[in-house]
Amino acid sequence: MENSGIARGVRTLVIVVAVAALLIALHSVVSQLSGPEVYGAGDTEIAVSAGDRFSVRVADDPADGYRWTIAEPRPDPAVLKAVGRRAAPDGPERYLDFEAVRPGRTDLRLLRCRHCSAGGAQEPGARTLNFRVRVG
Repeated sequence: MENSGIARGVRTLVIVVAVAALLIALHSVVSQLSGPEVYGAGDTEIAVSAGDRFSVRVADDPADGYRWTIAEPRPDPAVLKAVGRRAAPDGPERYLDFEAVRPGRTDLRLLRCRHCSAGGAQEPGARTLNFRVRVG
């Protein structure tokens, strides 16, 4: 009788671990399919959790010679890091991708410029976007 009690406890533990693993895998798949949160030029506050990835969508026309870059002062690298950029598959937009590193607050300033040197924000046609990023 004692052996069947141990076997039953082990069986229950295996089932609990299997269900937990299934839930973790399901959450991972859903997160991958839903993609990162996307913010636009009209957003000024970005709230994400540590480890989250998000994108900022900006209007872009590579033919005009302007490009988007992260402006000075750069965001705190302990809180936020840039992880890439990509063109929209079906339109004149670009996505700048970021990853929230750990809890904190930082400012993210994007600059659309041609030469993007010191004083690039004063170039004719330059544009800036400012975001307050809170990582919880």
